[in-house]
Amino acid sequence: MIWLPVAAAVMFAGGWWAGRAMMQRSGGWNSSDGKIGTLLGLIRSQYVDEVNIDSLTEEILPELMAKLDPHSVYISADELQDVNSELEGSFSGVGISFSIMEDTITVIEVLSGGPAEKVGLLAGDRIVSVNDSLVAGNGVTNQGVMKMLRGAKDTRVELGIKRNTSPDLLKFSVTRGDIPVTSIDAAYMIGDSIGYVKVNKFGRNTDGEFLTALARLRAQNACRYIIDLRGNVGGYLDKAILMANEFLPAGRPIVMTKGRDGVVEQEVYSDGTGDFRAQEVVVLLDEYSASSSEIFAGAIQDNDRGLILGRRSFGKGLVQRQIELPDSSAVRLTVSRYYTPSGRCIQKTYSLGDNDRYSNEILERFYNGEAFHADSVSFDEKLRFSTSTGRTVYGGGGIMPDIFIPSDTTNITSYYINVVNAGLLNKFAFQYTDQNRMRLDGCKTVAELLEALPSDDRLLQQFVTFAAQNGVPARWYYINLSRPLLVNRLKALIARDVVGMGGYYDIANRLDNTVAAAIEALDSGKARYPITGSESHLPRR
Repeated sequence: MIWLPVAAAVMFAGGWWAGRAMMQRSGGWNSSDGKIGTLLGLIRSQYVDEVNIDSLTEEILPELMAKLDPHSVYISADELQDVNSELEGSFSGVGISFSIMEDTITVIEVLSGGPAEKVGLLAGDRIVSVNDSLVAGNGVTNQGVMKMLRGAKDTRVELGIKRNTSPDLLKFSVTRGDIPVTSIDAAYMIGDSIGYVKVNKFGRNTDGEFLTALARLRAQNACRYIIDLRGNVGGYLDKAILMANEFLPAGRPIVMTKGRDGVVEQEVYSDGTGDFRAQEVVVLLDEYSASSSEIFAGAIQDNDRGLILGRRSFGKGLVQRQIELPDSSAVRLTVSRYYTPSGRCIQKTYSLGDNDRYSNEILERFYNGEAFHADSVSFDEKLRFSTSTGRTVYGGGGIMPDIFIPSDTTNITSYYINVVNAGLLNKFAFQYTDQNRMRLDGCKTVAELLEALPSDDRLLQQFVTFAAQNGVPARWYYINLSRPLLVNRLKALIARDVVGMGGYYDIANRLDNTVAAAIEALDSGKARYPITGSESHLPRR
């Protein structure tokens, strides 16, 4: 038995009773809801040292949310605006696309009609200072640049610009304005009748932008479509529903969501008003296509409306609701699961709190050979479902494409990997564009740009010399093996800097095996509605 001095015992007992009284007022020790708030209150009022409770709370909440599923997250008030702006229709800024090259912010594109264009900023300008603070050569990051350039509408930002045509530092005062956030990277014709649309996210305006892109392509005689969702991690669920509705006849299921205890929250069916119900469609997916991308693809596949090509998608079948907290922070809380028309949930397995393993699952696919062989994908027979015409599909791990296209390693050599890892393709493309800007700025289309570029041999030689000057020596055996890929990538990157992202995809897709397979599927009639069981290329186990 341990004896305490009387005075110490009295102090201990008094503190215990005071703490007990505080606990009872806040809901008691047995109240899980009140325990965290009570503990923070005790720390604020009784802890021996002064502690910043707000800072402590900001550290606790992410850890608390991390104990749930991998997609429930806490977003601080400082981060919330930036996170939301990625999906909203616009944000307030100066209106440029930039890249950080050699520790310098370099303007890649000045958005048409934006604040930067109105004051005379040009592609190729280097931003040396922002509001008289030096930003060149001090380790500035992409996130840091966005925080400096974005801000409230009608506020001013002072930029110090270094331009090749001027020996002096140029000063520009830019009044921030609304900058549209676009979801469509490219929409162009492949051949006489195929329209290609690259969708990068499902944001606030995606459905309108998507429909506009389809309509423009139809005006150019498109009657068949390739919808590229590779790398699209998702966004708003309702936008995927509206996009799927464009292709489906009336009364076809699109998606169903179930909440706690499996209670059905909503069932969505097509209304028959879509303008592209009769057109053939192919959807491209890869392992980074997630969430709303999978809802759209699942609706097309399960209704046998078109073909899915590529590799197995990410496997996110959880729906989050963003709930703002009193201090303008927020949580994105998983509130339901969604199910494709066949009744499958494509959420891959996870363990509460084990986010590391969940994040590494994509890497495990590559190690297991799934990127190259469809037979490396295994399915749980208990999660076997059927499409509207009886084709077999599986739940529990993403959308498996109807036609598997392996990751393309053709023309990839150690030389190519070295120049990519060093960022030299991008740097050379920008430098080439910058040095030839007066000549290239007159090119408004990809065809005009390709006419203005030097021969493939000359362009490759210029790049190899540039790479050697930047630490990657010429090894012509490997260079020649990678020649088609190097030349194509260089032209695509130059096109991005001259005519925009649409030009990049127009050129890059010419060497893309998945796009080539999509064209072949359309030309051979495999994508005609309805897709039948004989057209399924799913591995069966």
